[in-house]
Amino acid sequence: MNSRFNYLKTISSDLPAAIVVYLVALPLCLGIALGSNAPLFSGIIAGIVGGIVIGTLSGSHKSVSGPAAGLTAIVVVAITLLPSFEAFLVSVVICGALQLVLGFARAGVLSDYIPKSVIKGMLAAIGIILILKQLPHLVGYDKDFEGDETFLQPDGQNTFTGIFSALNNITPVAVLIGAVCIAFQFVWGHFTEKKQGWIKLIPAPLLVVLLGIAINAIAKAQFPGSGLQSGHLVNIPVAGSAEEFFSFFSFPDWSALLNKQVWISGVTFALVASLETLLGIEATDNIDPQKRITPTNRELKAQGIGNIISGFIGGLPLTSVIVRSSANINAGAKTKMSTIYHGFFLLLSVAFLPQLLKVIPLSALAAILIYTGYKLAKPSLFREFYKKGWDQFLPFAATVVIILLTDLLVGVLAGLAIGLFFSARSNYKTAVFIVSDNNNYLIRLRKDVSILNKRGIKSKLDNVPARSNVLIDVTKADYIDQDIVEMINEFARNAPERNVRVELKTDAQNDYRFSAGKVQVEHATNGIAV
Repeated sequence: MNSRFNYLKTISSDLPAAIVVYLVALPLCLGIALGSNAPLFSGIIAGIVGGIVIGTLSGSHKSVSGPAAGLTAIVVVAITLLPSFEAFLVSVVICGALQLVLGFARAGVLSDYIPKSVIKGMLAAIGIILILKQLPHLVGYDKDFEGDETFLQPDGQNTFTGIFSALNNITPVAVLIGAVCIAFQFVWGHFTEKKQGWIKLIPAPLLVVLLGIAINAIAKAQFPGSGLQSGHLVNIPVAGSAEEFFSFFSFPDWSALLNKQVWISGVTFALVASLETLLGIEATDNIDPQKRITPTNRELKAQGIGNIISGFIGGLPLTSVIVRSSANINAGAKTKMSTIYHGFFLLLSVAFLPQLLKVIPLSALAAILIYTGYKLAKPSLFREFYKKGWDQFLPFAATVVIILLTDLLVGVLAGLAIGLFFSARSNYKTAVFIVSDNNNYLIRLRKDVSILNKRGIKSKLDNVPARSNVLIDVTKADYIDQDIVEMINEFARNAPERNVRVELKTDAQNDYRFSAGKVQVEHATNGIAV
């Protein structure tokens, strides 16, 4: 009862945010379906299920799920290789079942191993991609589908050549709408920044849509023939009757369960969609003003049930989508009810109000996404990571650049690899501390001493001159690789032959591992401070 009351208290924020997310999600759902070579309505179905089903089951307060651009390439391959779209739907159901298994197996813990620099880099990259990919739509060049996020486009162009093509095919009214709408968002944000009361509840993106519709209507009235035509407006399937509407839904062909390719596609969807979801959830929590934490295993289960239902009724595979989640946060959503409301809006609008949506200019929606992209990739974010040092800046920058030039998963994996390199390098440099004073040597092992440190330690031990005193202190080490232990034991056994005195400072944890030259040392030895 308390949770219901809380949701009623936040409806003044969640409902306007849901309208904004709905307006952003609608063309993206259609665009991703178009880019996937799937029926357009399959994208709408996925958006509805992502909003209502996953929104209800998820523990996330701000994440929005739906068909994802990151899955487009593998969906195209699956639809091409499988005998029918109905066979493809079986693989979507399999995907959901496997995600349920991953949720119960607690695979959500994987997100805990992604460095913050990589998450921030992913968000910045998504922001830049939104700006670059929406620029053509902003100027009225709508040849490429709305949800495209990859560098190499299906039309043979890439992100940058697509922009140049758009500049050669400008639609003046679209440019006007886009420019005014972007400027309005900056002005409105500045105007309401220190205001209090009801004005804070009005989301700028909703006003942007109304502004875009008004400018286009005025252009048509004042300058006949100059207004935007249907190709530059939101376009959704329109059913002439209830019977035709329900004909848009498809159902799995279960005879395809014996097809090996169906299972390969299902497993691929499950792995990629789960990874994208965990990344999306981590990124969404990162920009949530309340800094609430989403239970990741519950999220995988919610995604699994969502994909099962989506596959059963003709929808595309689903993930948590950072673009829609960012728009949700930017619009001022307070709880997950905004996600659920947006799902209902998708359902009701395509069922009852499809004609009303066809007056919304795509350039106005592009302006919303460009402003969202700017907030994700502010220049101050790059300055912040640069000041943190190369071990933070390089994984961040690499993630941004590689996502821009490839896709999200490749960029994140590359950033993760670079982050792990710096982590290993830092541990390598701090795990072994060596000082010398004349012929007195102190070698102190600290933290985790792995096989990576073997070469450095061996080099120092090999260079110890005859008639020296060596103190090896292992009391500060949490872990010592067995190869390191054996190397030290061998050095201690052979030391008397060169008249080298070796002393080992050990503790209860490591004492039993060292078999040679063992001497308990509690304070300064041979002039070297321990």
